[in-house]
Amino acid sequence: MFLSNLKKNGTAGWLVVVVVLLNILLSCRPEMSRVPAQYRPLLDSAFARAGENAGQLREALKNARPGEKEAVAFLISYMPDRDLRELPSAFILENVKVALQARREFSWAAALPDSVFLNEVLPYASLNERRDNWRADFYERFSPVVKNCKTLREAVDSVNRNIREVVKVEYNTRRQKADQSPYESMEQGMASCTGLSILLTDAFRAVGIPSRIAGTPLWTNLRGNHNWCEVWIDGQWYFTEYYPDALNKSWFLADAGKADPEKPIHWIYASSFKPGGTIFPCVWDSTIRYVPAENVTDRYISLYRQQLSGQKLADDELILYVSLYSAEDTSDGNARVSGRVAVTDGSKELDYGYTAGPRDDLNKLLAFTLKKNSAYTFVFAGKEGQQLSQIYRTGETSGEIVRLHQ
Repeated sequence: MFLSNLKKNGTAGWLVVVVVLLNILLSCRPEMSRVPAQYRPLLDSAFARAGENAGQLREALKNARPGEKEAVAFLISYMPDRDLRELPSAFILENVKVALQARREFSWAAALPDSVFLNEVLPYASLNERRDNWRADFYERFSPVVKNCKTLREAVDSVNRNIREVVKVEYNTRRQKADQSPYESMEQGMASCTGLSILLTDAFRAVGIPSRIAGTPLWTNLRGNHNWCEVWIDGQWYFTEYYPDALNKSWFLADAGKADPEKPIHWIYASSFKPGGTIFPCVWDSTIRYVPAENVTDRYISLYRQQLSGQKLADDELILYVSLYSAEDTSDGNARVSGRVAVTDGSKELDYGYTAGPRDDLNKLLAFTLKKNSAYTFVFAGKEGQQLSQIYRTGETSGEIVRLHQ
């Protein structure tokens, strides 16, 4: 009967048989037991790339408890090739065990969506740093710091305020290298902004706080690069630093808010463990291409503009908005151009920023804080790259829009 049905159904029938047999074979592989189906093709690819270390990865999956299976599968599925070839089973299992322990213990961690927990709490590394086995140690160090916290925001603030005392590391340009692991920084007692950000992100993750590293390879004012941390609270990302101000407040916001959305070297990036649409630029080694990232430039530009709009102005100040067009007809939103616009007092540059392009919301405008009843010169590039300028005199009230054209 079975064979006659196969003959009757032809190719389609045989395909069904193949699928059934494959599922049976997979179910017979002990390491694949209880692994969600979406990970299985990713795991097979990972095992193939792991070479001689594939046995360690299979052992981690096989020995993972039922509640740990997906976490182990996630890490193996998305870890870079360097880790596939090197990380032992014990490292992976301990990282998963302690991360899940934190999730059970802290209410904010238990409430996280699985996707956020897996990608922003569970990972054992952020960038290309040395793979230290920090999870259990940091859990012991920072659990007392957050034990009385009731909310995720309180826990973030507590880690931020106490981390320097706990790890005894300070910013110092004499550190050995930029991309230091947690223990490399702690052994020296010093780190760069990148090393400090790795420390802070690991401290957050150790107690179930979703965190990732953000940064830019080059500010648009050409003063170099910078990295910092982000934390996820109630569905939104906020930035903070090892030397904290309030969330979403720091000295660098003005620089981040002037990022050029058209030039990747000036973008703001946020690291990710699984693919995120682009690659995090490790400026200390441009050959590193295995750190996934998201482009979050627009969010920082928006935060900066919100800050400008909400700031308390002096009696003689106002907010002026600027947009740039490729044609004299500035009524066509599709003619908008994303370009650098500087404002000068006729002799020196006072400020600069980047205008919104045709794909941006029509309400997205470049903002400057200027003096009332004063003449300013706006400098920008023409279609052929030539320098153009336009003089404008401010009035008495905020909200005026200067429409420049190339």
